[in-house]
Amino acid sequence: MRFQCAPFSSQVKLPIDDILPVLLESIRTNPNVLLHAPTGAGKTTRVPLALLDIIPSGSGRIIVLEPRRLAAVSAARWMARTLDEEAGQMVGYSIRFDSRVSSSTRIEVVTEGILTRRIQNDPTLEGVAMVIFDEFHERSIHADLGLALCRDVQQQVRPDLKLLVMSATLDIHPLSIILDDAPVISSTGRSFPVEEIYLDEYGGGKLPQRMLAAVIRALNESEGDILAFLPGSGEIRSCAGLLADAGIAGRNIEVHQLYGDLPFAEQQIAIESSTRRKIVLATSIAETSLTIEGVRVVIDSGMSRRMRFDPASGMNRLVTVRESRASAEQRKGRAGRLAPGVCYRLFSRHTLSAMTPHMPPEILEADLSPLLLELAAWGTTEPAELTWLDPPPETSILTARELLQDLAALDSEGRMTALGTAMSRLPLHPRLSRLLLRAEEICCTRLACDLAALLSERDIIRRSAVGRHADDGYHDISERIDIFNTWRKSGLIVPIADISALKAVERSAAQLRRLVSASADLCGSAGASRLLLAAYPDRVAKLRDPGGRRYLLANGRGACIATALIKAEQLIVAVTVDSAEQGDGVIRQWMPIEEDLLRNELSQRIELRDVIIWEPREGRVIAAREEYIGAVCLASKPFVPDPEKLLPVVMQAVRASELGLLSRNEAFLQLQARVMLLQRTFPGDGWPDYSDQALVESLEIWLKPALSGARNSGQLAAVNCSAALFSLLEYQRRQSLEELVPTHFVVPSGSRIRLDYCEGELPVLAVKLQELFGLADTPTIAGGRVAVLLHLLSPAGRPIQITRDLNGFWNGAYHQVKKELRGAILNIPGRMTP
Repeated sequence: MRFQCAPFSSQVKLPIDDILPVLLESIRTNPNVLLHAPTGAGKTTRVPLALLDIIPSGSGRIIVLEPRRLAAVSAARWMARTLDEEAGQMVGYSIRFDSRVSSSTRIEVVTEGILTRRIQNDPTLEGVAMVIFDEFHERSIHADLGLALCRDVQQQVRPDLKLLVMSATLDIHPLSIILDDAPVISSTGRSFPVEEIYLDEYGGGKLPQRMLAAVIRALNESEGDILAFLPGSGEIRSCAGLLADAGIAGRNIEVHQLYGDLPFAEQQIAIESSTRRKIVLATSIAETSLTIEGVRVVIDSGMSRRMRFDPASGMNRLVTVRESRASAEQRKGRAGRLAPGVCYRLFSRHTLSAMTPHMPPEILEADLSPLLLELAAWGTTEPAELTWLDPPPETSILTARELLQDLAALDSEGRMTALGTAMSRLPLHPRLSRLLLRAEEICCTRLACDLAALLSERDIIRRSAVGRHADDGYHDISERIDIFNTWRKSGLIVPIADISALKAVERSAAQLRRLVSASADLCGSAGASRLLLAAYPDRVAKLRDPGGRRYLLANGRGACIATALIKAEQLIVAVTVDSAEQGDGVIRQWMPIEEDLLRNELSQRIELRDVIIWEPREGRVIAAREEYIGAVCLASKPFVPDPEKLLPVVMQAVRASELGLLSRNEAFLQLQARVMLLQRTFPGDGWPDYSDQALVESLEIWLKPALSGARNSGQLAAVNCSAALFSLLEYQRRQSLEELVPTHFVVPSGSRIRLDYCEGELPVLAVKLQELFGLADTPTIAGGRVAVLLHLLSPAGRPIQITRDLNGFWNGAYHQVKKELRGAILNIPGRMTP
């Protein structure tokens, strides 16, 4: 029997109604279908109700996945109202810590984490006939994971499971391919004309002041409610304060705030219709899915806030970025849902054209440790085993796997441990799941719930409009706990505290207490430190310089604290360490840790290392036995290492100095030059390469035997490098060396004159001219292949001529030299000229 909607459903015709017959037929005949429908088409509320006509009640529920809690509840209530029912009957919803379903529920709207948990608890999705992914173009990591898991269920055990992916702006073609060429059904949107006004230079000043000016202008120039998009809650609260100061809310005008951390009831009030004109200051939460009654004006700041993951630091951080063109169009479209509207943009046309078409999928930017833990619970150690629209980056996977192994959630093979299984059952980030489980071990669950709430919700320390903390890192986590407890018990709010954040933390803590059945704490004053060490073992930090404010974290990253007045030697750093321009992070939330506690809690992570290094300033080897947690050294004591462990360090020091630590005396240099001359002269005869570069590269061959016991620069300087180099030559080579490149040459006078091989390419014979009388031609070496370079000297030893042609000298220049010497040579008894 055809399902009939109550009369309310037919009051307004929506564009999606025109393609419903085609869509239903495609779903009837295909396991997977894609629906492309712009914002305002009516897909979120019309399609699930229409599917009741083709999904028999006995085949299971229709699960509708919504990316946000407010959108999920609003969609469920709207569809229930269409049927003249309350949510929880035919149409229900399940979100974190809240559920409205019954045995008669056939359409269940859920948020993304709920779907993942449902699949993990029931891998066959028994009782589910169809899963609808709404607003898939937002590409949240949970939606990508949910689709990958549903696809795996469909392929492995549930070929009857139907999947419908609905999107407003996504390029559908790649998605169609991974869903076995699923058919694509397209619908038009319902949108009235929207006038665009660019105010890129309007008002000047910071963003909240510019938004205030734009709101005042829109109030004077237009009709209907105003939806103003700002990047985050800090800017929203600042702008709301400016509007209050300007007296805007007192002129029959309501001002509402709308962001994710806001109490759910306040979020609902912001989207409901009102008899007074409304100004809604919202984050990107209002871009899609939600319909805010009465909006005719949109003011777009052009900015949004996104969570990004830095694999190098292993940390998530919120960054304010320029929105995409798709988001800009989505925001503009909000002004044309009900009637013609106007969109004021706080940026230029040029800026709009320069925006990226779409924001990158979250899976490419986010912390993947929750994803990897879910996959391990699913039995998958490698994400590549599942089908992804965009595969998760390998570097982010490696970082996530390291963290989960640090938390003992995964073993060395990437498989789930018993502790990891328990962690995966909690709807929290793995760090906070580990924190709560550790709290159960040490009887500290109430404190753990408060601490997890403080770490997961917005910081209770107020921020200014530009996002800087009022305390700038001066207050540690224990002080935040005290501020929170004081407010909870007495209602007293310290000046730096944020009341809305305090309320959000209290709500979250209460929900967590119900989740873990928190009891009285018995853990003592060190409980918070012990819990933080369980959750953040990779973020132990140690002071780098006494009296300074720079710390080294266990993950190898540097970080600095706001003031050197903090004298803690060791810290545990919580989730917010933001990148700084100078390269180090800025520590925002932290707690001092005593070394004894650190050793007790992380004893299994303490690694003993023998560190042997060459200290250039002292010119010696330094050996220390050190205890480490990651990159952080807890203690260091000197020790005497075995000689064989010294040798590689000394060798590396010599190599780094490019032989500068050695005493390369005259004998070494002459031997080196003689062998190099033979290598050049006889290139095919196998003479070794004795160049500096070759000797540096072959230290282990020629120098290592001579370095035994050397551990300082004085001992290195005493090493007989010439003997070490000579020992490389075989006996026959040594004989050839002396024959081909002798160290000395006997001249006609009978003197044995040293040959200098280091002066240049040719060996130099520096000899007094009179000692060569009787030698007609230039002496040669290397079997006659190389003529020596003669440096002819006067009887007093002064240079008078340099030549390679002795015969030419006798026949030419000698006569002039003879005159200049004024007969000194001719008067030598017993000598004859040539």
